Amino acid sequence: MKTLRPIDFLRTLSAALLFAALISPASAAKRGAATRDDALFEALPLERSPQNHLLLRARINGKPALLTVDTGAPVSAIALHRREHFGLKAIAAGSEIPTQLNVNGALNAVVVAKTLSLGSLHLMDEPLVAIDLRARAGAARRLNEPAIDGIIGADILFPTKAVLDCERQLLVLKMDPSLPGSAPGFDYRGFRRVPMQVSSGFNLYVNSSVNGHATRLMVDTGAFATLLHSGFVRSMRIPVRRSPFTSSGVNLGDRKVQLATVSRLSIGSFEIHGKEVGVIDLEGLIHNGLLEGSPPVVGLLGSELLRRNHGIIDFGTNSLYLKR
Repeated sequence: MKTLRPIDFLRTLSAALLFAALISPASAAKRGAATRDDALFEALPLERSPQNHLLLRARINGKPALLTVDTGAPVSAIALHRREHFGLKAIAAGSEIPTQLNVNGALNAVVVAKTLSLGSLHLMDEPLVAIDLRARAGAARRLNEPAIDGIIGADILFPTKAVLDCERQLLVLKMDPSLPGSAPGFDYRGFRRVPMQVSSGFNLYVNSSVNGHATRLMVDTGAFATLLHSGFVRSMRIPVRRSPFTSSGVNLGDRKVQLATVSRLSIGSFEIHGKEVGVIDLEGLIHNGLLEGSPPVVGLLGSELLRRNHGIIDFGTNSLYLKR
């Protein structure tokens, strides 16, 4: 049994997909001395929802919880309406952890879980952002899937040097990241490695190209499918067609999703031809001028593509692995 102390500090930032935070993975936890009996890794099976989200069974303050593993979320979160159920307390006055964080233009309270247990990994006094997940819960009910209690984000995935296998539905956490060694059970032969860049807000980006135009994509397992920004699609003169789908973000309303077919989509050196993608207005979700950057961030690399191409995300080496 290994116990980790909480993230040392969080700081409000105005630019993030879901939340805003500054994470210090190297000093994210104060750990006791490891013993020979300690398991170095914890392998956690995941479930896949009809919306293509990867779900993890956990315990918050001793109570069962269902959490989405979301690589697009810099900070872990709890559903606002589940705060009382789990007995989560507000941040104490004078704490280094902010009492509120800016989430897509609105302030959300930060609360503390006395214990957050992921298998035999126990996080103590773990900060969580309380967010309104009612829109997501409504979509879950329509698809007859369980409503989630919260989100596991980068503030846990980075310090534990997590490896997320999107096809095998497996999350491997390093119990003591200060010790050497890489996660066992992964054979990368036949895969293409795509380096990931980590922003100051702890979002993950990969270099890409759309029909030969240099771009970047955010790696986001919280996105049910790969989505491109509608303004970029218009500028590329890619035809779009209607769909019955909508998508929503935290503190943002529902947005219509159109469909388009990209002749050539490259993720690093990994190429996909004739790729169908969703098209959505990403204003308010991608901040700090990244939509107009050089190269621009033009969309979200979502769960559907990662699953179909055996995606493995390694937070210890900032690597994305893909293969056909």
